[in-house]
Amino acid sequence: MQLPSQTSEIFKILSKGQFISSNSSLKSMRTLYEIIDDEVNFERLHEYFSHIHFILERGDEYFYFSRNENKVDLENKLRAAFRWIDILDFLKTYDNIFGVGYRFSVSDIMVRIKTDAALESKLEGLKRHADKEKHQEIIEKILKKLSDESFIELENELSGQYKVLAAFKYLEQLILTINIPEEIKHEIPK
Repeated sequence: MQLPSQTSEIFKILSKGQFISSNSSLKSMRTLYEIIDDEVNFERLHEYFSHIHFILERGDEYFYFSRNENKVDLENKLRAAFRWIDILDFLKTYDNIFGVGYRFSVSDIMVRIKTDAALESKLEGLKRHADKEKHQEIIEKILKKLSDESFIELENELSGQYKVLAAFKYLEQLILTINIPEEIKHEIPK
């Protein structure tokens, strides 16, 4: 089986839990996306990685690894999902069109917090995920987490402008797949 020469690089990124997105501002990431997006390459890489218990998954303009999980890993993933729900709720409260391609900076969010009590309240709720007290520190910690997981990337260091990558759809899909049956909705505290 002929694998792309970039297989090692693809594995290095995806095995860290990161994503490879089509709209990355990094040419190297866009190139990796195009290599994986080729149907023949995707099939070969999917089969190759499955032998080492990684499942190459295709999202909407992004790729990532998944694995079969044992119960402990599943519980850790659920805790992480709760964290992402809180973060996504904060970002959508900041701007309901926050999504793929959106550009923003820490200072943009800080200005908005000063005039939006609901946003400030949601930021207070993120303290438990950031282990920080000051608003700017909480935001920076959350954005670092999003950047480390390759959901966003720092597009301009001088202005501090971030860009939301295609992998962000993964978080949005995570939230959309949560289905609460009508008969238990009244049992959930508000």
